[in-house]
Amino acid sequence: MTKLTFGALTILTVIATAPAAMAQDVAAGKTSFNKCLACHAIGEGAKNKVGPELNGLNGRKSGTVEGYSYSDANKNSGITWDEAVFKEYIKDPKAKIPGTKMAFAGIKNETEINNLWAFVSQFDKDGKIKQ
Repeated sequence: MTKLTFGALTILTVIATAPAAMAQDVAAGKTSFNKCLACHAIGEGAKNKVGPELNGLNGRKSGTVEGYSYSDANKNSGITWDEAVFKEYIKDPKAKIPGTKMAFAGIKNETEINNLWAFVSQFDKDGKIKQ
């Protein structure tokens, strides 16, 4: 095999496997969600706790879960949850929404944040895993 052919194959292998290496890991996100369980529930039958249940978070306006008593800061934040907003928020909740009731220092590790989003965003508003 020539050096050029070997080099081309190496580059193609790296390109082909890079998306898998960067993929979000739902199982790791479920483990990360253990940090959230004291205050939040998710999945079928989830109910509000100290914090609101998180089913159907992607696309939901902040401060709108029925039966949960939000801070004025959350209700008036104008935020609609999506991947980018969640990832910014979870790094430092009080910086993103000053006045939030969420007493959590945040997650700084990008991989953990990506994995947590993969786990949380898989649930629809009824707590079922999206297909």
